[in-house]
Amino acid sequence: MSQDRMLTFDPQNMVPKDVYKLLIGAVVPRPIAFVSTLDLNNVRNLAPFSFFTVASSNPPVVVFCTSVPSAGRAMKDTLRNVLDTREFVLNIVSEDFAEKMNECSATVAPEVDEFRLAGLTPIPSELVKPDRVAESRVQMECRLVQVVTVSDKPNGGNLVLGEVLRFHLAEDVVNNFYIDPDKLRAIGRMAGITYCRTTDRFELKRPG
Repeated sequence: MSQDRMLTFDPQNMVPKDVYKLLIGAVVPRPIAFVSTLDLNNVRNLAPFSFFTVASSNPPVVVFCTSVPSAGRAMKDTLRNVLDTREFVLNIVSEDFAEKMNECSATVAPEVDEFRLAGLTPIPSELVKPDRVAESRVQMECRLVQVVTVSDKPNGGNLVLGEVLRFHLAEDVVNNFYIDPDKLRAIGRMAGITYCRTTDRFELKRPG
C-alpha cells in the first residue's frame, strides 16, 4: 500500500471510544488471562482480560491490564482483590470452555461468584488462596509484584505484574516442558465480539 493511501489519526483529537477501537482491532490476536481472585470476605471472582503477556522468565512474571471503569466504580473487582490479598491465579482459556469464560465478562455485583455463574469448577491452589479453574489446561499461581497505574482516567489502565509461584499443566499437554498447541487449543481475542483459534499456524526459522 502506498503512503498516499494511508489514513492518519491523532489520538489527542479523538474520543477515547474510537482510540480503543483502533487499538483492539490492530493489536491482534491477544491471549486471554482468565484471572481468579478472592476478596477479603472469601468471595470468589473470575474475570477474563485480553491485555495480557509475559514480562519476565527469570523470575517468571506475567502481566495483565485491568481497565478503569468508565462510570460507577473506581476499579474493577479483580484489581481490588489483588491489591487487598496480593494473590491471583492466571488460567489459560481453551476453546472448549470459551463460552463459559465469556459469561464471566459480564458486569455483576462484587458478591457474585463467577465460578457458579458460569458453571466452572474451582479447585484448590497450593500456595495461594484463590482457586484454580479445573477446566483450564494451564494454571499459574501468582503473587503480586507490583501494580503500575498507566492512567486513572476512564478506560485508562493498571498493569498487574505477578510472579508465578506454581505452574499446573494437564499431563497430556506438556512434554519436556514444551506445550503442545494442538492439545492446549488456546483461543485469542480480536476486536468486538470476535475471537480466534490457534489451530492455523506456520513456522519461520530465526536468522543467524
